[in-house]
Amino acid sequence: MDIFNGHILLNKYGDRVDPEEALQNKIVGLYFSASWCSPCRDFTPILCDFYTELVEEADPPAQFEIVFISSDKSPEDMVDYMHGMHGEWLALPFHDPYKHELKKKYKITALPKLVIVKQNGEVITDKGRKQIRERGLRCFRTWLEVGDVFQNFTGK
Repeated sequence: MDIFNGHILLNKYGDRVDPEEALQNKIVGLYFSASWCSPCRDFTPILCDFYTELVEEADPPAQFEIVFISSDKSPEDMVDYMHGMHGEWLALPFHDPYKHELKKKYKITALPKLVIVKQNGEVITDKGRKQIRERGLRCFRTWLEVGDVFQNFTGK
């Protein structure tokens, strides 16, 4: 995944994950969120259900991954939020300054924000949250059609 070259991602349990391996041939949702943000806490369970149905319960799993970009106040807040509310997705480490570049690149001015991107970081939509709320799993098919990934998705 070009967008995270030279960076390490973490899974929900704090284990280091190679982004190139984890994100290869996948549509990626960049989830800008924070535990102190009530709209974030409202949307995160919806995103969890979306991810679970699409990736964990689908056979084969959809080519989709989420990377959480935290705006929490501390690493402990980030970890508590991930353990308490998040799905089995990935995160940029709290202290990685790259999160500021990502916020600037994708013009993040409010939380939560779910930006759906291709492998090269090009935006498919910056309205992921709205699309998931309105269309559910059907929006993934639309993202796949423009996502430049090899498709094995047979779901809804």
